[in-house]
Amino acid sequence: MKRSKRVQKTKSKKKTPAAAVAQGPEISRRDMLGKLKRIGIGVAVVGGGGFFAVRSVKASMYEHDLTRIGKGVPMVVQIHDPQCPSCLALQRNVRKAMRGFGDDELQYAIANITEPKGRSLALDHDAQHITLLLFDGDGNRQSVLTGIIDSAVLEQRFSAHAKQYSGK
Repeated sequence: MKRSKRVQKTKSKKKTPAAAVAQGPEISRRDMLGKLKRIGIGVAVVGGGGFFAVRSVKASMYEHDLTRIGKGVPMVVQIHDPQCPSCLALQRNVRKAMRGFGDDELQYAIANITEPKGRSLALDHDAQHITLLLFDGDGNRQSVLTGIIDSAVLEQRFSAHAKQYSGK
């Protein structure tokens, strides 16, 4: 009988009042505002990163859209292998040269030879990577440039091409 009383006493000592558990540590107004500030900054950083990621993906999709060829605006299409350092160098030069042109003057697209549409375009025009195909607004190939070409030279060639083949 003595044993059962001890067990009951032990159990009753372990129970804590509900009010003591619900209170928890006190958080000051300053601490709460600091936490909210850090959360707000975190949300802004993540949201901003997401915005730029979406924008980058959209730009890449537009750049790889080969259906724009022959839609009324002259085009520069790069036959491109993303693993080729020379192709990447040419791509940088082309992007730099294209800065002075509006979308209604001259457009740039990439035919990635590791994808079916890009490989098909390259085969149709018998073009290897590190090559630029210049199309008129109707989609007819007018010129081919091969190799790594300086951006200043490309800008001159693109300007002459745009003037000759724009519908304006």
